[in-house]
Amino acid sequence: MTSYAASFLQTLALTAARIDAEAVESMARSLRELRQAGGRIFVVGVGGGAANAAHLVGDLRKIAGIEAYSPWDGVAEMTAWANDESWDNSIKRWLQSSRLSPRDAIVVFSVSGGDLVEGTSPAIRVAVTYAAQVGARILGVVGTDKGAAASLGPEVIVIPSEDDTRVAMTESFQCVLTHLLVFHPLLQLPQPERAELWP
Repeated sequence: MTSYAASFLQTLALTAARIDAEAVESMARSLRELRQAGGRIFVVGVGGGAANAAHLVGDLRKIAGIEAYSPWDGVAEMTAWANDESWDNSIKRWLQSSRLSPRDAIVVFSVSGGDLVEGTSPAIRVAVTYAAQVGARILGVVGTDKGAAASLGPEVIVIPSEDDTRVAMTESFQCVLTHLLVFHPLLQLPQPERAELWP
């Protein structure tokens, strides 16, 4: 009998083989272009996606030299937005107060991606719709192509997984792709540039 651990790891390997590597390369190029243009990255997610967002923010800032933020950097602010403006509008209002602009990007970490059919992750759906209206670049790692993120973001990677493994595979690969991107040669800073960023 195959153990659960062996089955999970096999599913992980099969899922990895199905991810569009060129889409990941395109995301790395976009991040480099954004850094060169002096844009900022706002990484949004809820639940496990929020934890992964904080991870990406730290790595983008420390390793890739990109100005990045997550809504959950400020829990007091976000709970105030949710309390006063509604949960659905909380991330959008945070993006508005951050003055999201066309030179910036959002990165969406969400299993549903703000599913338009099931109505899941409404705060993500509203935030992505707002980012599209502003003209910000939309990147992300999600678990379905039915959400606002994949519909509005041409550089959103959909993790190919089945319903019973979608949460585990999507959130696992958010971490994997975080490391792939920040250590990508396109995002590595020469030593003189690193010294200028962090004297």
